[in-house]
Amino acid sequence: MAAVSGIRTLIRIHHSLVLQKSFRRSPLQLASTCITWRHCSGNNDPTLPTDTENKSLLENLNVLGVDLKMVRQRQPGVLRRSFTNEIGLAQFLQEKGANHKVIASIVSRYPRAITRSLDHLEERWQLWRNIFNTDAEIVSILNRSPESFFRSSDNKDLKKNIAFLTSLGLKSKDLHRLLTTAPRTFSNTLELNKQMVEFLEDICLELGGKNPEQFATSIISKNVYILIRSTKRVRTNINNLKNSLMLSDAELLALLEGNGAEIMDLSNEYLKKNIHSLEEKMSLLGCKRSDMKKLILNYPMIVYIGAATLNSKLDCLLKGGITIKQILEKPKVLDYSTQNITERLKELQKVGYDFEKNGINIMDSSKKRFVAKIEKLSGISEE
Repeated sequence: MAAVSGIRTLIRIHHSLVLQKSFRRSPLQLASTCITWRHCSGNNDPTLPTDTENKSLLENLNVLGVDLKMVRQRQPGVLRRSFTNEIGLAQFLQEKGANHKVIASIVSRYPRAITRSLDHLEERWQLWRNIFNTDAEIVSILNRSPESFFRSSDNKDLKKNIAFLTSLGLKSKDLHRLLTTAPRTFSNTLELNKQMVEFLEDICLELGGKNPEQFATSIISKNVYILIRSTKRVRTNINNLKNSLMLSDAELLALLEGNGAEIMDLSNEYLKKNIHSLEEKMSLLGCKRSDMKKLILNYPMIVYIGAATLNSKLDCLLKGGITIKQILEKPKVLDYSTQNITERLKELQKVGYDFEKNGINIMDSSKKRFVAKIEKLSGISEE
């Protein structure tokens, strides 16, 4: 019994050493190593054991430093696969510049990454390299969001969507943002993305716009999440904005062509609730309906802010000596957190700042400019 246990220990040590050395080997040597001590295929075998985990896979993942607890929480079925490509994936990512820690983190957070074949990985990487300048950029994105690269196993959709979105006039920076923040856009079918684009073009024409193609491209560029939302959601939000604010077609078109594009993908209920809460708050502050309309047209992002947070910011500003009229004229002051607003108001109160006389531009300045202004005002106060 002791002899058997000792042999098993030696085997585990041998496997560990082989795997560590494989990080410094060529792809051919690595492939040979994998075949020697474990089935390590790049193909996804649909026939999966349903009851037990693959012990040799667990050993390999342990050596790679993968968090098995996290794997079991996120995609436990991967551990029951007969054929995986964890060694090939590790070698591939290392050659692209990923270190051991990054590789372990990627697999821990998105275990299905080990089911992708080397051919698939190479093809997908090349498609991404058509958008990104360096391998290091892609490694950085994978480290932040492994799902963006590994979620889809279909490179055909990725290739078609890149070509289609490029044909719309989207620039590399737009595709970059889409891949990093809304990667599902590229795993959509081409038909689904075309449907949203055609829908946006129709909206433009309905509202009297003259350039539907440019309108659609502008919306996508400003709101990278739009292509992963349904046309029904976007249509409902547009109707809610028009009816709640009693907008003309021209006003609605101007809103959507501007910063209003950024709120088109919100949940229908969230948008409706926030508009209603804003209306109630402004009514309590003595504002007219036309004031709310003007506020949203000038600063659409206000409906992104939850009711409780918005009320807290408004109350804080008003208590600090700023009037609702000033807020309506400079609504971007609401971009800052309640804590930030509070701290700035305290600093300005110390130097006796007069908002009625000097306005509130200082509240919407950068941190560097704000500090410089406070230092200047403090010097004047001391004199």
